[in-house]
Amino acid sequence: MGDIFLAGRTALVTGSTSGIGLAIAEALGAAGARVAVNGLGDEAQIAAAVAAVHAAGAPQVRHFGADLADAGAVEQMMQALAAWSPADIVVNCAGVQHAAPIADMPAATWDRLIAINLSAAFHTMRLALPGMAARGYGRVVNIASVHGLVASINKSPYVASKFGLIGLSKVAGLEYASAGSRDSGGVTVNCVCPGWVETALIEPQITAKAQDVGGNRDAGVRELLREKQPSQRMSLPAEIADLVVWLCRKQSHNLTGAAIPVDGGWTAQ
Repeated sequence: MGDIFLAGRTALVTGSTSGIGLAIAEALGAAGARVAVNGLGDEAQIAAAVAAVHAAGAPQVRHFGADLADAGAVEQMMQALAAWSPADIVVNCAGVQHAAPIADMPAATWDRLIAINLSAAFHTMRLALPGMAARGYGRVVNIASVHGLVASINKSPYVASKFGLIGLSKVAGLEYASAGSRDSGGVTVNCVCPGWVETALIEPQITAKAQDVGGNRDAGVRELLREKQPSQRMSLPAEIADLVVWLCRKQSHNLTGAAIPVDGGWTAQ
């Protein structure tokens, strides 16, 4: 049996029906947490995600559906979660992207990206943090991005939302820094800022680059990362999840308000 240090804890992971979010939900479940899964997908995909988190070791798993672009739906989800089991850990991983120059960015797209990538995290935090403080233990881990630390062209709402998420996390980290104790674990709020992560969503980009360099997938990855990520290696979703799990340990009680890059040296340049 592994280290189930989160036994008796409850974790909400948004955007956890696939990719990084699912890996985080599985890792928290493996550490003993009951897990609230939230994310898009048809019935089969949602059922598969719930089953995967169960199989990883979570004693209880439940899917909480909510359109994160709708503040009222987020509040209803948090109320339903509190009735099931109040969240000790909130991981805001859900995110959407749309690339276009500022002049061509549809206003509705801007509003939707800000709502999902930033405002939804504000709502989960404002509703979960007071209970965490009252219990003396709580963890909010916001999955930001390297684009919360540096910008790229044609990504105005995404970059703005991720910079905003880091700022929001710093404010919340300060407001709750004195809650709890070393023994209880305290309440911390941090951001993880991944660079390139190997998920199904970017596999077509890898394939296209591989075709440009003779069909070798590893060479295609290096070519894709060459301009931005000096390591020329992608992170795996499970590696991001391992960092999130460590941030949930009591030993991390004094790490708060941080934006931790996992970007192969991208932001060190």
